[in-house]
Amino acid sequence: MAKRIGIDLGGTKIEALALDGRGRAVFRERLASPKGDYEATLVSICRLVEKAGKGSVGIGIPGSLSPATGLVRNANSTWLNGKPLRQDLEARLGREVRIANDANCFALSEAVDGAGKGANVVFGVILGTGVGGGICVGKKILEGRNSIAGEWGHNPLPMATSADLPLPRCWCGRAGCIETYLSGPGLARDYELGTGKRLEAEKVVALQDQYLERYEERLARALAGVINVLDPEVIVLGGGMSNVGRLYTAVPRLWGRHIFSDRVATRLARNVHGDSSGVRGAAWLWN
Repeated sequence: MAKRIGIDLGGTKIEALALDGRGRAVFRERLASPKGDYEATLVSICRLVEKAGKGSVGIGIPGSLSPATGLVRNANSTWLNGKPLRQDLEARLGREVRIANDANCFALSEAVDGAGKGANVVFGVILGTGVGGGICVGKKILEGRNSIAGEWGHNPLPMATSADLPLPRCWCGRAGCIETYLSGPGLARDYELGTGKRLEAEKVVALQDQYLERYEERLARALAGVINVLDPEVIVLGGGMSNVGRLYTAVPRLWGRHIFSDRVATRLARNVHGDSSGVRGAAWLWN
């Protein structure tokens, strides 16, 4: 079987990975992302694909392709927005290219052979600089009619209390988005509002105090909403905040009060593939 080549196109790096027919990595290389330069981005991707050799090509991007225009939209690597990325790469590479949101690629990787292996419905969560999500059903990405399935980070935090006010402004133009509370910067912001002191999210976590407890309670509320709608077998956490071990016991203990069921069997799991989940999921777009 031909190789599956995955590309993870990030804001700081472009990573390439090739998997053989048994899902084993046979090639891996990284380049720095040429920030602000679309042409150089195309050149870098093509160089990595050519070094990886023959095979299918899947690419994870920090945005999505518009179903209306086929152009990149909503990418925080803003030099991609409005560009015909798939068409340009296919013309240069001479082969079909599949492109998906990076959170969808994360979910797919964990559904195929990661923490969600064997589950039919997997919700993959990114808790990092931003908050994203992806849905896999039967080891296939569920993109939705508008190609935004799983974008829970830009829903309002459910059941806001006085402790959640004032609603923080989000870069998307709305206020009170889940991302503004559950991203790493969101945790740091909450600590600064409460104490007047600035600390990075990692240092707030290390304190193991009321701010982390409030983070856990908010995460429980937010994921309860996902469970009520999607009812996945497994929710897999990724991103920097996924490394906080106590989340996996505290959040399931808290979410039951918000879930419309007498018993909650959904499993909350840490990712298996870590930083490689995105690039592996891009390769599995040809699964």
